[in-house]
Amino acid sequence: MSVIHDAMAVAGYAAPWHATAGSAIDLHLSTAVTVNAVRVIRLDMPKPQAMHWSVERLGDTPRHESFDLGSFLRIGTAQLVRTDRVEGVSFEVFLTRNHGDRAIVETDSFALTLADDGLRFRLGDRLLLSGQPLPARDWLRIDIRSTSTGVALDVTSKDLLAPFKLHREFDAAWKTPGQDLLFGASLAHDLPTLNAKFASVALHLPSGVASWTFPTRLTDAPLISSGAAALELEAVNLPTFCTTSSRWNGSSFDPRLVPSHYDAIHCHDDDMGPLRWPACFRASLARDAASGVYAFEVEHERGTEQIVFFVVAAARRNRLLFLAPTATYLAYADEFLPEHLYEWKCQDRGQQFAIDNNLRSLYDYHSDASGVSICSYRKPKATLRPDYNYPLCGGPHNLPVDLHFLRFCHANGIAFDLTTDHALHESGLAGLEGYAAVMTGSHPEYMSMEIEDALRRFAAAGGSIAYLGGNGFAGKVAFKGDLMELRRSPLEAGRTWDGPIAEQSFAITNEPGGHLRASGRGEFSLTGVAISLMGFDRGRPFTRTPASRDPATAWLFEGVGNETFGDTGMVLGAAAGYEVDATDAHLGTHPDTMVIARADGFPDSFVHDATRWYEGGDLQREGRRCAEMTLRPLASGGMIFSASSVAWLGALPASGMNDVGRITLNLLNRLGAASTGTSRDARQPT
Repeated sequence: MSVIHDAMAVAGYAAPWHATAGSAIDLHLSTAVTVNAVRVIRLDMPKPQAMHWSVERLGDTPRHESFDLGSFLRIGTAQLVRTDRVEGVSFEVFLTRNHGDRAIVETDSFALTLADDGLRFRLGDRLLLSGQPLPARDWLRIDIRSTSTGVALDVTSKDLLAPFKLHREFDAAWKTPGQDLLFGASLAHDLPTLNAKFASVALHLPSGVASWTFPTRLTDAPLISSGAAALELEAVNLPTFCTTSSRWNGSSFDPRLVPSHYDAIHCHDDDMGPLRWPACFRASLARDAASGVYAFEVEHERGTEQIVFFVVAAARRNRLLFLAPTATYLAYADEFLPEHLYEWKCQDRGQQFAIDNNLRSLYDYHSDASGVSICSYRKPKATLRPDYNYPLCGGPHNLPVDLHFLRFCHANGIAFDLTTDHALHESGLAGLEGYAAVMTGSHPEYMSMEIEDALRRFAAAGGSIAYLGGNGFAGKVAFKGDLMELRRSPLEAGRTWDGPIAEQSFAITNEPGGHLRASGRGEFSLTGVAISLMGFDRGRPFTRTPASRDPATAWLFEGVGNETFGDTGMVLGAAAGYEVDATDAHLGTHPDTMVIARADGFPDSFVHDATRWYEGGDLQREGRRCAEMTLRPLASGGMIFSASSVAWLGALPASGMNDVGRITLNLLNRLGAASTGTSRDARQPT
């Protein structure tokens, strides 16, 4: 489908998404208007700063591009002609939710399709079967083959309680396929693709059977058959690997133990793999480029659009390191937010662009109600903009809030380097060596095990962590190149799609997904806090606790004249809001963790984290309707500070100073003056 540009005249992506000084980044665009100029600007300065870097036009003029939505399986024509003759095809299919005409399997010589009135079978130009009811959400075995008298079609179910069997023989001539053989897509690509799982695909040849067993690990290479011939099958447009097949019996939830139980691929009609739009412009980053948040600013006849990328530090220049939460940015990018499920408080052109183009984030459902679990940064991230307003809270969220913080740092003499989640996943602990402290953004919700492990080792070796957000260090993701995968579990408790526990393992690594805390890591054992409340009405200020007077913590409040602070802010009007955290000794908060400020009195619309259990029942639960700011000194000499609110950084002043700004500056100045955190010894296992 062609990109619908009604909401945004220009959309695109930068690749790679992060790079170091001296390298190059390409801009890939789709546009419905004339592009007049492209330049690079730095976004994290008090005022956006134009960079005098070379921006080279590549190839043709930027044009109106398209998306290919929908995944399917393909055995190409070139593979089929390598065989003497295809005498039949068989496979397993699990139909989910489909409306209208869809192809189950199709080539030039036959087609088995699904319509609202049931199954249809065509051989050549002849319609041999129509209106045959077919069960959904049941594993079906389908065989189509040549016989001595014509062609046979067999469909049998795996359901023992509701068995289904269809056998038809047709007096018609079989013709071996001469074009692509597609599973889940029509040959003319004029129908939506099929929402279904596929498994155990096989071709029947004169010399025997060529069959495919789908791997549990995601691969971008063609799958090679075993048996009578070595033929290639392609999984097109990023279907979901590592899903349960008819062989899954509940005896194990780990695909590494029972790979035969997870040998199915789930195709969706709204899947979208990495885009391959041509590069229109290339920016050459200066060899002395400072790390930070940058963007291609595209000037067109109706205005401008900014497409964000990151320059990451290749070597330490400063003592503080800002960890840009690109995993969270990508998880939220292009969130659909259907209005029948959510009350919108504002409109945003990026959100409308996502809806118009049927884009989905990792918070959204596919059209068959299964969760979107994998995506690429090689796509428009229309909601990742400095001027983004989140419809659910009517104000900034994620990137614009983090930019507000970084601009505050520059305006107040806080020097820092920058890296990203993606870059830290690649480098591990080596990417943190030499720094005194790591600063987070407002919502570092997602990270890989490699990122979390690097942060733990960094802190264990003397480094400090300034956790300046809320609901952080919570969800586990996996990375592979430009792809990021997020498998949710029933512990999500209805905040977004709940993945079946049997399909919680990543296709990228086969490790279990879900919450980091479910793997014995995560928020409580690292920062001491985790999400306690979530809501989109007005936030609340913090009030100091007696522990804030302790000599070990009083320095943080020097110059703060008020007991209560943070009653204004760009996120829900206060310093504590959107998602806030609190301690829980039962779940792992360390005894050394000091609660130094607390916010309470949240509106009833703020809901509890449903994954927490309170021994004292409702009375105890109501007493924990709070956000708790904490500080934990570490035996290694470092410390961990937790702001415990997504809204904290939004309460920093845009100019002048306030109490939230003073506390933040006191913290960062102390951390920046501390001795350097990690040493080479931190590489050793603890």
